[in-house]
Amino acid sequence: MQGCDGSVLLDSANKTAEKDVQPNQTLRGFGFVERVKAAVEKACPDTVSCADVLALIARDAVWLSKGPFWTVPLGRRDGSVSISNETDALPPPTSNFTVLTQLFAAVNLDAKDLVVLSAGHTIGTSHCFSFSDRLYNFTGMENPSDIDPTLEPQYMMRLKSKCASLNDNTTLVEMDPGSFKTFDTDYFKLVSKRRGLFHSDGALLTDPFTRAYVQRHATGAFKEEFFADFAASMIKMGNANPLTGSQGEIRKKCSVVNH
Repeated sequence: MQGCDGSVLLDSANKTAEKDVQPNQTLRGFGFVERVKAAVEKACPDTVSCADVLALIARDAVWLSKGPFWTVPLGRRDGSVSISNETDALPPPTSNFTVLTQLFAAVNLDAKDLVVLSAGHTIGTSHCFSFSDRLYNFTGMENPSDIDPTLEPQYMMRLKSKCASLNDNTTLVEMDPGSFKTFDTDYFKLVSKRRGLFHSDGALLTDPFTRAYVQRHATGAFKEEFFADFAASMIKMGNANPLTGSQGEIRKKCSVVNH
């Protein structure tokens, strides 16, 4: 979390790396990244960093899910440090709008980047524990009636049927039901109907600017505009405090620093 330096890919013998703590424990695909890096190393030894490989994989994952394609600026170098408590800078799914904007501003991202990048939730699934407080413990009472009042009631009941308790750590729920493998504007339709999975999704309706953006793209009439916005915000995020020039290194293997 010192920037886009591939630090999340590093292993730690004593489990104190970024990947070892709660926000990142559900990350998958580390083996895939290593396979891609190995192929790149074979073709171009000591040339392409793990940070750049990760940025390219992210772009291709979006594109292969029918989303936009963009040119990824390259030249990042890999860091040699991965510290678990630096994940405090990651926006939790329980965040309100104030917290979200503060965390985004810390890495030079604004309110437009926030609402645009949040739409990345159009792809994938989430474990129940990332949002079950909205269903059973919104104010800390820990009972079935302690729900987030901003959740649309029918959607809330559907989520409760999937996540039977506050302590469900295994069940996966689609973030964009029905099209969770397709990059589209359906995320905005869900959020506009108060069916965003996370509290942070619903928080986008509490600010005039982000609410207007959600409502505009909930119509589905401006897909190419959103795609262009998403590409621009991904490039901007990918330029957050990178190591360049002689800084850092180009790891031979993404999970360990060079020796």
